[in-house]
Amino acid sequence: MPEGMSDGDLVRLKGLRKMRALALSLLILAAVIYVLTRDHDTGWLGYVNAGSEAAMVGAIADWFAVTALFRHPLGLPIPHTAIIPNRKASLGESLQEFVADNFLKEDVIRERIASAGVSKRVGEWLVDGNHADRLVREGSRILADALSHVKETDVAAVIQEALIPRLQEEELSPVVGQLMDEVLRDDAHRGLVDLAVDELGRWLEHNHDEVAALIENRAPSWTPQWLDKRVATWVHEQVVEWVAEIGRTPDHNARIALDNWLRELASDLQEDPATMERFERLKVRMLSQPRVSTTSVQLWDALRRALIGSLGDETGLLRTRAREELDRLGRRLIDDPALGARVDSTISNVAAYAVNHYGHEVATVISATVNRWDGKETAERIELHVGRDLQFIRINGTVVGGLAGVVIHAISTVI
Repeated sequence: MPEGMSDGDLVRLKGLRKMRALALSLLILAAVIYVLTRDHDTGWLGYVNAGSEAAMVGAIADWFAVTALFRHPLGLPIPHTAIIPNRKASLGESLQEFVADNFLKEDVIRERIASAGVSKRVGEWLVDGNHADRLVREGSRILADALSHVKETDVAAVIQEALIPRLQEEELSPVVGQLMDEVLRDDAHRGLVDLAVDELGRWLEHNHDEVAALIENRAPSWTPQWLDKRVATWVHEQVVEWVAEIGRTPDHNARIALDNWLRELASDLQEDPATMERFERLKVRMLSQPRVSTTSVQLWDALRRALIGSLGDETGLLRTRAREELDRLGRRLIDDPALGARVDSTISNVAAYAVNHYGHEVATVISATVNRWDGKETAERIELHVGRDLQFIRINGTVVGGLAGVVIHAISTVI
């Protein structure tokens, strides 16, 4: 196999050589016929002789024209030959301009994407055969391999040298305040409050002795022990009932008071200088603790190992859910025209943006690549792709030249 040639290039080279041999064979055939009939200028052999002579002329002329594109015919430095090697720079620029003007245009890209039906094809590909499973399998392998190569020292360096100093310098109280405002506005905190209330109620119910002991220890020393126990039991029951009431009453006073306090805190974090300053001091003290970095690295390592384990389990929840979601997405892309239209529109917008902003840079790849080739390499590469078709010019020249010779001989005979 020639160095640097792909399998496709070898197929093209084989086809080029075959067509060259055919064109050369026709030239040799015309020359043999001409030699055999050179002493016969009358009768039907005269037509054959004239046709073969004209066929040779046509074949040689077209061989010269085709060869002159890529090299000097017979190695002779004839003017206006070896056109491609001598003009490769302008050829690269012309190709670049042609591609940029005719392919890398927004309207062309949008039309092609709209006619291609990208979303539907993607959906059909996902639901066809085992494509979704293969995609999950390969994606899991790549992601797990990438995660396994992330070193703890690198994560620690990023946290200690980039993330923590940046968080210490950045004023976060307005951001936290705005985030709290959004959460409170959407009642997104209700679930967290319900969870906290449920867990507190469950803990109180299962830890009666601890709560009673705490209350008894706070009782005066002069009260009887039996009274302390009854008071502790009564207080525990009241606290449990109060927490349960909070859990089942959406507009409980405690909930309202908590919401009001959170709203006030969110406002102060954005507008009250004293609150903002206290928050920033607390943030700096927390981030300055050595355990922050260590704990962050440990959390990352635990998450990384859990992800690697889940990605490696073919029947695990993560990969199973990913396959199900991909299959569901594929069917929606096929059956939901509105979703398909939105996806195609998004793809079209992204492609149009890329073409408008980076189309010229993409097209410069052509001229840059051609400029890196030397003249001989450029000619060889282009000839490899179009040379086989150009051999038809030589074949047609031989045939048409022969027919023209017969016609001219006929006219001469009649005259």
